[in-house]
Amino acid sequence: MMIAIKQQSLKGMTFIDLFAGLGGFRLALESLGAKCVYSNEWNKVVQKVYAENFGDTPEGDITKVDEKTIPEHDILCAGFPCQAFSISGKQRGFEDSRGTLFFDVARIVKEKKPKIVFMENVKNFATHDKGHTLEVVKRTMEELGYTFYQKVLNAVDYGIPQRRERIYMVCFRNDLSIKNFTYPKPIPLSHHVEDFLLNDEKLVESLYINRPDTYFQSISDDKYSNQSIRLGIVNKGGQGERIYSTKGIAITLSAYGGGVFSKTGGYLVHGKTRKLHPRECARIMGYPDTYKICKSANQAYQQFGNSVVIDVLQFVAIEIGKALKLTAQQDQ
Repeated sequence: MMIAIKQQSLKGMTFIDLFAGLGGFRLALESLGAKCVYSNEWNKVVQKVYAENFGDTPEGDITKVDEKTIPEHDILCAGFPCQAFSISGKQRGFEDSRGTLFFDVARIVKEKKPKIVFMENVKNFATHDKGHTLEVVKRTMEELGYTFYQKVLNAVDYGIPQRRERIYMVCFRNDLSIKNFTYPKPIPLSHHVEDFLLNDEKLVESLYINRPDTYFQSISDDKYSNQSIRLGIVNKGGQGERIYSTKGIAITLSAYGGGVFSKTGGYLVHGKTRKLHPRECARIMGYPDTYKICKSANQAYQQFGNSVVIDVLQFVAIEIGKALKLTAQQDQ
């Protein structure tokens, strides 16, 4: 649940939080000392949760926002949706991105020229539309005067017991002459799902499922693993019908999907099976227990399924801070 930051390497820097969701980017960057000067999120329910936690309500529909009205900032953060670009055949980058939400990111970058653009997307973004989607984003950022880095990182490699692969894109404005940015090195996993469970059984008793069509494999549940450990199934074992060990890692939390254990998967806890509680989902996404979550469990599951893993963002942001510091030292 969020790494302890020893040095606030982004202190004095400002950022904007686009496609803000629950504010995962904001929590990560604020932990390194940066200050949020603007946020945008179209979903009204999510806006309320954001406001409850940060004290300001994000502006709505980004497609209607005049880029000139957005405050000056050093870092632009965006976890924008994955959409196909129309192919003009002329490989034009910026113009190819029109009609997508990435275009709104690009037009703000073009107007405000932040030092850094920090974006996150689903793993499939790297291969989406035969690689064309990523290529348009890369070309657009280069066209706008940025050096483009991208890498797919898995949350399980950064201390969070969840298999969640996402692409992290970091762009530095060319005049900063950043040549030494690297993505964070993986760290050993020291926690498993059981470390993230609530201790108060009263909070989770309604989540337990006792069905006659529950089948367990003959596996002993006594070994720890850096993988998810499937112990059994309910019904036919489709998505949302699988039971896992809490001594392994969580499956990818999802915003969608059905089944009796929908969105979180099922887990064997104290000899009984249940899905995860929204607070447990929050923990597995790196959110601190002080974070106020949506009162509607269904909404909360969907919101965390759509969210970013804060710890991974923190690790990437630390490397951004290091690259800036190193370049500043070399310039002296």
